[in-house]
Amino acid sequence: MKYPSLALWGDSIGRAIDFDSVRGRYAVLRQGFHRILADRGIIEVDNHARFGATVTEGLQDFEQTTTLEAKVVAIEYGGNDCNLNWDSISRAPEQPHDAATPLDLFEETLGRFVQAVRDRGLQPVLITPPLLAQRFVDWVSKGLNGSAILRFLGDVEHVYRWQERYSIVVRKVAYTLSCHLFDLRDAMLARMDYPQLCGVDGMHLTEAGHRVLADVVEQRLPLVYG
Repeated sequence: MKYPSLALWGDSIGRAIDFDSVRGRYAVLRQGFHRILADRGIIEVDNHARFGATVTEGLQDFEQTTTLEAKVVAIEYGGNDCNLNWDSISRAPEQPHDAATPLDLFEETLGRFVQAVRDRGLQPVLITPPLLAQRFVDWVSKGLNGSAILRFLGDVEHVYRWQERYSIVVRKVAYTLSCHLFDLRDAMLARMDYPQLCGVDGMHLTEAGHRVLADVVEQRLPLVYG
């Protein structure tokens, strides 16, 4: 079945970016989930996701987008919002450090994003972010004082718990505002092979991960489009 187009606002996961070890930099995957779905004839994704984007930046971009044909808008943020300044932490682990988007502001902005989508007569869908803690900590510690970063965290899994709070907010906003939720975090955690689907930085999905993501999206589209 071919579904009407869907617009996506999100970060580099939504943009299908992963670290290319050969080129030594982040790059767009040839077969991201949106391209896979288009190739299957399932749905076309109007992709507005951007590398490094936060929910505040996403909302601003959405409000500035005047032409939009899709009736459904997927909102995928949290990974960059919950990120910390690891360089500052490595230099001053004894000091408090807040996220790029503090949790209360993340919740408030996500709620405004949902309302902005509805104000245009469109249907919002919220998406939770996934993470592999050990791989992520190893990645952000490169070139920095890793022992200081670990001292700040207390333990590696603190990163997982920290991001989990942002995922909880996504679920809370979806429940409170009665909008569809695509729990990407849960979908990945349910996979025994999740470590093989996740990139070297513990955040992004590999092409194999995007094939799984495409499968899950295809399965859940009927819930969104009825």
